[in-house]
Amino acid sequence: MPDIQPDNAAIAQQIRHLQDTLYVVNGKWKLPILVAVHQGNSRFRDIQRSVQGITTKVLSTELKALEQNKLVVRRVYDTSPPAVEYTTSPYCETLQTMILEMIAWGKNHHDQLREK
Repeated sequence: MPDIQPDNAAIAQQIRHLQDTLYVVNGKWKLPILVAVHQGNSRFRDIQRSVQGITTKVLSTELKALEQNKLVVRRVYDTSPPAVEYTTSPYCETLQTMILEMIAWGKNHHDQLREK
């Protein structure tokens, strides 16, 4: 845990920043979608195939939220029919350290629960 200052205003500000982070990446689908897009799945159907169990509606909603939070870039090409591709933004790269730490923590937590 970070060293939280005893000042109530500072604590409240740190909690707001934590809540902002959770708002952006929280949920069952956001991180798996980001991983799928980062690994090169740029078309909607490719993303849907690589994130098993996600519905079309949920994927559409989550991609819009990720785009609004500047983590995903949506490009529409003027073709017939129109082609749409998604890529992770350079800003999305700022999540990499946090995601790797979450993976490590999750593995450690799983191991802790399995210990007798």
